[in-house]
Amino acid sequence: MSPRVRRLTTTLGALVAAGVFAMSAFAGGASAAGARDADAWSSTASSITSITLTKNAADMKQVAEYWSPARLKRAQDNNPATPEVKPSDGSTASSAPVSPKPTATTGDATATTAASYSTARRTSPVVKPTLPTKKQASADPRPGTVGKVFFKIGDKEYWCSASAVASRNHNLVATAGHCAYDAKQGKRAEYWIFIPGYNQGKTPYGIYVGHSLNLHENFTGRGDYDYDYAFVTVHDGFVWKPGKAPNTYEMESVGSLEDNVGGQGLMVSRGFGLSVFAFGYPAAPHIDGSRPYDGQKMLWCDGRTYRTKAPTRLVEAGVSLGCTFTGGASGGPWLINYDPQHGLGYLNGVNSFAWDTDTDKKYDRISSPYFTQSTYLVYEYAERQRATSP
Repeated sequence: MSPRVRRLTTTLGALVAAGVFAMSAFAGGASAAGARDADAWSSTASSITSITLTKNAADMKQVAEYWSPARLKRAQDNNPATPEVKPSDGSTASSAPVSPKPTATTGDATATTAASYSTARRTSPVVKPTLPTKKQASADPRPGTVGKVFFKIGDKEYWCSASAVASRNHNLVATAGHCAYDAKQGKRAEYWIFIPGYNQGKTPYGIYVGHSLNLHENFTGRGDYDYDYAFVTVHDGFVWKPGKAPNTYEMESVGSLEDNVGGQGLMVSRGFGLSVFAFGYPAAPHIDGSRPYDGQKMLWCDGRTYRTKAPTRLVEAGVSLGCTFTGGASGGPWLINYDPQHGLGYLNGVNSFAWDTDTDKKYDRISSPYFTQSTYLVYEYAERQRATSP
């Protein structure tokens, strides 16, 4: 295993694409001026795309039954979702706020461009992490908030990494935008579920069905990876229990996500050169075909962040970290002020795509969008939504 990946029996959730290209090494460091520059680049009057996946308990149950124990077992061999560039049509997307109105409907999902109702806010409050109320004390250093998401786009099944985030609805998950919406095809994810603490197919804290996908409009509209993040509201969780008849299963409710695993805090506009821990479930091969990870265990990397750009992905103010994660880690959290005793810190990024900076055909750096006031507004909109219980 590469020395850049720590053996915690955990897997860092990073997302790497087959189309990742070689780049020269980055330079960067912490600076207040750099943070101000990044925030000035990002408009606070941001539009939000919110897509309802499950409108009621019946919809939720349909998704839950789709991910039967047998299907979940097979899903271990599914392809990790990888970031793809949206074909350019020569148009530009505005981030000006608009009145909330339906803009598209696909099946049971309605996409709504929502006004950033709190654009008058000049600062973003710090969201504090929360401890679980049900989980017993454990010596396991892995954060129970981190897990895997499984979903469909079209007729294909995929998976990514993600993490629970503290919120007023107690059922909120943070992941990469491309783990909720395919910008290249213009298709949203369906049958979306989150399994915190996933370890070799086990679901120790339950399964949580997605209720709504909440993304920045610049990602859904332009495929701009400066906004490759999503906050997904989920229903209360459940576990599969053996049914009364042979070879059958029944759903048993386990309550809210935050009660079971806690929630990571959230900080935005913190600049560069920060010390971070990145978590995820890498699985895809490197460019040279070597495959050091299997996606069954959570891994982590740590180090300091650098500012970087990626023009082909429209990234003007991205953040990068030295790490050898491959595809499958997409959506895993970047945590600052991380406390390994409690497995909690402050979300300050998510795994987005990977780089081969020394051109040896192995990924050695991962990227995250820089979290700004716009990120906080998407989070704030998402935490106000509530899903029905199973």
